[in-house]
Amino acid sequence: MNLSNQIKNDIILILEKIDFLKNSGILETLEKPPQEEFGDIASNVCFSLAKELKKSPMQIAQDIVSKIQIPKNSLIQKIEAKGGYVNFFYNHQELSKLLIKEILKQDKKYGSSKIGKGKKVIVEYSSPNIAKPFTIGHLRSTIIGNAAANILEFAGWKVYRDNHLGDWGTQFGKQVYAIQNWGDEKELDNSKNPVKELVNLYVKFHQEAEKNPVLEEEGRKWFKRLEDRNPIARRLWKKCIEWSMKEFNRIYKRLNVKFTENNGMGYGESFFEDKMKDAVEELEKKNLLKESKGAKLIFFPNDKLPPLMIIKNDGATLYSTRDLATDKFRLNKYGKDIVVINETGYEQSLYFNQIFAAEEMLGWYKKGQRYHLKHGMFRFKEGKMSTRKGNVIWLEDVLDEAVEKVKEKIEKSSNNKLSDKQKINTAETVGIGAIKYFDLSHDSVNDIVFDWERILSFDGDTGPYLQYAYVRGKNILKKAKKWKETYSFEKLSNEEKKILNKLLELPSIIEKASKELKPNYICNYAYELSDLFNTFYHMHPVLQIQDKNLKNFRLTLVKAFTTTLKNCLTLLGIDTPEVM
Repeated sequence: MNLSNQIKNDIILILEKIDFLKNSGILETLEKPPQEEFGDIASNVCFSLAKELKKSPMQIAQDIVSKIQIPKNSLIQKIEAKGGYVNFFYNHQELSKLLIKEILKQDKKYGSSKIGKGKKVIVEYSSPNIAKPFTIGHLRSTIIGNAAANILEFAGWKVYRDNHLGDWGTQFGKQVYAIQNWGDEKELDNSKNPVKELVNLYVKFHQEAEKNPVLEEEGRKWFKRLEDRNPIARRLWKKCIEWSMKEFNRIYKRLNVKFTENNGMGYGESFFEDKMKDAVEELEKKNLLKESKGAKLIFFPNDKLPPLMIIKNDGATLYSTRDLATDKFRLNKYGKDIVVINETGYEQSLYFNQIFAAEEMLGWYKKGQRYHLKHGMFRFKEGKMSTRKGNVIWLEDVLDEAVEKVKEKIEKSSNNKLSDKQKINTAETVGIGAIKYFDLSHDSVNDIVFDWERILSFDGDTGPYLQYAYVRGKNILKKAKKWKETYSFEKLSNEEKKILNKLLELPSIIEKASKELKPNYICNYAYELSDLFNTFYHMHPVLQIQDKNLKNFRLTLVKAFTTTLKNCLTLLGIDTPEVM
C-alpha cells in the first residue's frame, strides 16, 4: 500500500464533482508548502485556471473550497483557500493508524517499491587497478556505486554488481620488470600490505626510467610477453592479482561492499583478453573501423565526438577495446534489455560518450541503456595524487584515522561507560559511517573538500548525528521493556504530526533517488527525519508519561522512526551501532 497514492485518491474523491477541475492536472501540481500553516500539501492549479475561467486564482480557490464535502475516515481532514492556493490538511489520526502499522509490518522493506520490477541492471563500480594503491580517490566510486545498486534493488530492479578491475595493460610489463629486478617475492607473500610494496616498486621503475629511458621500452616488451603468454610474465602477473585482492577484500569487508559477478570478484579487464577479437571483427564487418597512421579508430558522424582509438599503430589493444568486448559479453550473458551503469569520475565523461555512441552505432544498445554515473573529486590542500611519484593518500589509512579519531572522542566523553569491545566496535561503525555519509550526502557530481572536523561532528548533517539519533531511539525502546503497539492517539502534538508527514515521504524519496541515481536524496531525508525526532525527543517525554495510551503510541512512533532511519542507512551502506 502506498499511502501517498491513497491521499491522492482521497483528494480525487473530494474534488471529482467540481466540473472545472476535470483535466486540470491538479494532482501533478500538489507539493509540500513552504510553511506548515499552508497545509500538509497544496496545489497552485488555480493560477493556471485563472485565464480560462476569467477569475482570480483566489476566487477559484474559494469556489473549490465552497463546493467540497469531505467523506468520513478520509485521510484529508480539511481544505482551505489561501492566496490562490488550495491547501490540504491531513487527518493525522487516520494517517497514523495506517502509516505506522504499515511501517512496522513491512519492517526492512518499508520504502521499497516495484517500479523496477522486470528490469535488469549492471552497476559497475569501484574498479581499482591491480598492483596500485586503493586510495581515497577510489572511495567515491566504491560507495556511490554500492549505494546506487542498493537503491535500485530496493526499487525492484534485478541488480548485478560488477567490479571491472584494472588487471591488464602496459603498466603490468613495468611491474613484472620491477619485481624481477628489485623485488622479493617471499617478502611480498608475507607482507601485511603487499600493494604498498608493489607501489614502491612501480615508483622505483619510474625513478629509474627518468635516468634511463630505455626502461620504458623494457616495460612495453614485458607486457607484450604477457600478452604472448610468457610463463614468467604470466606467473608474476597472477601473483600481483593475488597480492592485490588480499588487500582489496579487506577494505571491501570494512566498507560492507560486495559484488555479485564472477564469484564476487567481478570481471576484470583480463577476462576479456580473448574476447576483444570478436568485438574488433564486428566493428570491421560493419565498416566502423578506419585506419589512420597505422592505428585503427572509430570516427563519429559529423565529427560530433573526437575519434576513438581501438587498436594502436603497434597492434596493441587499449582500454576502449576491452570495454567494447566487456559490453558485448554483457549483452550475450544478461540479454539485450540489460541496462549498464558505469560509476566513475566525471573526467571520463568524453570517453564514455564515445563508448556509448560506438555501441549505438553497432546496434548493441539503445539510448538510455547505457548510463555514466559521474562523481567529482576529493580535494586536499596537498594537491593532486600521483601513483608514479608516490604521493598518494591510502584509503585504509583514512579509514584507520577516522576510527582512531572517534575512539578519542569516546575516551573524552563524560558519559563514557562502554566496555573496551564496545569502544572498538562503535569506533569502527561510527568512523567508517561518518566517511561514507560525508561523501554520499553531497551531490555525486560535485567535488568535495575533505574536512575531518565536519565529517566526525556529532551535530548537524553528519553520519554520527544520524547514528546517534538511531541509538537514542533504540535505547528508549530498550528501557520501555513491556508495552503495546498503539498506532494512533486522539490529540497529536505538532512534532508528532511532522514526524508522521516525514515518514510518509520515504517511498517517494526512494523512487526519486532510484530514477535519478542520487543517494544524497536519501541522506537529506534521513537527516531531516532525525532532526524532527530529536526535536520531538527534547520537547515531549516518552518513558515518563503517565497516560498509558499516549506512552504506547509514542513508543510505537519511536519504533517506526528507528525502522525507517535504519532502512535509509542500510541503503547508504552505513551500519548502525548498538551503543554510542
